[in-house]
Amino acid sequence: MSRRRQSVTIRHVAADAGVSLQTVSRVINKEPGVRPEMLHRVQASIAKLGYVPSLAAQRMSGSRSYLILALNDRERTIADWRAREGRDWVDQMLLGGMLACAAHGYRMIVELVDTQSDQIEREISAAIAALQPDGAILTPPHSQNPVILRLLAEKGIEIARIGSVAEGPGHMLVQDDRGSARLATEHLLALGHRRIGFIAGPAEYELSAWRVEGWRAAMAAAGLSSDGLLETGDFSYDAGLIAARTLFDRSDVTAVIAANDQTALATMAAVRGRGLSVPEDVSLVSFDDTPIVRFASPALTAVSQPIADITAKAVERIIDACAGRAAASVGATAVVCCVSSPPQPASTTTSTIGRNRRTMRS
Repeated sequence: MSRRRQSVTIRHVAADAGVSLQTVSRVINKEPGVRPEMLHRVQASIAKLGYVPSLAAQRMSGSRSYLILALNDRERTIADWRAREGRDWVDQMLLGGMLACAAHGYRMIVELVDTQSDQIEREISAAIAALQPDGAILTPPHSQNPVILRLLAEKGIEIARIGSVAEGPGHMLVQDDRGSARLATEHLLALGHRRIGFIAGPAEYELSAWRVEGWRAAMAAAGLSSDGLLETGDFSYDAGLIAARTLFDRSDVTAVIAANDQTALATMAAVRGRGLSVPEDVSLVSFDDTPIVRFASPALTAVSQPIADITAKAVERIIDACAGRAAASVGATAVVCCVSSPPQPASTTTSTIGRNRRTMRS
């Protein structure tokens, strides 16, 4: 029978580096105040011996658990996974969060919670009791949920709130949703569009209102009215299809900005259902830039949201707060896939978009 290999402990690292156990612990936990030469010696011994810090040992050595809890919306996340359509919002959150955690000796655990559930207090309390996390990352709509915020704050858990500036505890990290919507609108205006519709997300998400404000601001700055050009969905394909058809029945739009990629795909289906095409007859811009729009035909112009980056920032804010330090936020960028087109001349394109089969005008 082969002998079980003895595991390398912090004592082995300390002996090899010729330093105290406390110094090794401070290096492992990325605490300040370690001299560069000591830091390099300990890191060299860790690499040489193949030492891997034990999360259990770290938790026993102090008040921190070295766990960060990420709360995501259950209903929408499960629906996205089951649809298997290439939406990667959660993937990007895991990418940014897990890499940032690993760089600091932490682990990230994801829990799915239904915001509308009357069991939300019990679910959150059970997760906190089982995991005892140092911090929690909240994504919309959880990031503005007063019950969740209160429960976490009462337990002294550091909170990072993505996509919310509502009153409450925690570190707020927001993307420039107003600026991104304005940029998308200006992109279409530069192509010559003047009737630009907007299909917004649900009101329970603060960012839905911010994007509408950015779109309205760009339209107003161009001297254009946005009246009658707004519809609302709920980020799902079905609601997006209803909103797009309603918008097209009421307005002779030549371009549409969609709240997310599912809404954009639904809008493209509504356009094609009228015998028209994207982008030749109607230009379309989406928020998210997930694989489903990049592999769509045609690939769509999209506002790419830096989900991985902002989640990494959320992790860093929590870890910095636990260590008594501080951090910064991140903005969104527009990715133009070169498929938007100028509005077609009235003499060449007749549109069935609109109640009276009106000719599409710029």
